[in-house]
Amino acid sequence: MGTSFATNLLGWKKLKKTGELVPNSADSDSGASKALAGEILNFLGVTADVIPLDAPENLGPALEQGVSIDLANSLPEKDQHRLWHVDHKKVISDFSQYSHLRKVADAVRANPTLRTDLGIDYLIKPDVTVGISQVLTAQEVKPFLHAAVSCKWTIRSDRVQNIRHEFLQMIRHRRGRLPHLVTVTAEPMPSRIAAIARGTGEVDAVYHIAFDALQAAVAAVGSKQQKDDLAECIGQGRLRPYEELASTLATW
Repeated sequence: MGTSFATNLLGWKKLKKTGELVPNSADSDSGASKALAGEILNFLGVTADVIPLDAPENLGPALEQGVSIDLANSLPEKDQHRLWHVDHKKVISDFSQYSHLRKVADAVRANPTLRTDLGIDYLIKPDVTVGISQVLTAQEVKPFLHAAVSCKWTIRSDRVQNIRHEFLQMIRHRRGRLPHLVTVTAEPMPSRIAAIARGTGEVDAVYHIAFDALQAAVAAVGSKQQKDDLAECIGQGRLRPYEELASTLATW
């Protein structure tokens, strides 16, 4: 159906300007987006007659917190032999294969010329980080960055570019094995999901918090293009149910 926290986040909202009731994952300027998002809510049994009073206004941070809490709880159950470190907005230089970036950052801050030439956009703070280590001791090195998760409630062109840029920096600057680089979203439009799922490998996969509901919605009201885009993303393994994320990380 959906993730354990999906129905706590997905719902309806009333537009301030018009009073129209629309799904909170929809682009209110797109009829297709509203239709698909509405079908997702119907599939999940989230009715429009009640708007939760405690629904978060800013759904992006709420999604980040939901993913962080869920992975922190589920990963130790999936694999008890590794020590898991799940954090929210932790800088990548706190992990072993990126620890050298801290020295680079110190040098850049001390040198205006380097700061102009290099910038500091490599000191990335992924929405959710998953580190692994053995039992911590005073002498142990920093945890290894096992996965970086970019949480985007919806997908827009600027957000696609932000994801690609951050992940590309992580690919370039690592010293050691590459972390699993994934996106988690509630976006209802397959064409927009395809914008980040397709590409040259900056993103390993996109995980949808209401995967089954998305499939049902596209089958019910999606255009041929939306159906083709969804089939392509799923068929190539680029779009997956969020429920598979913890198992994937635990076995990878």
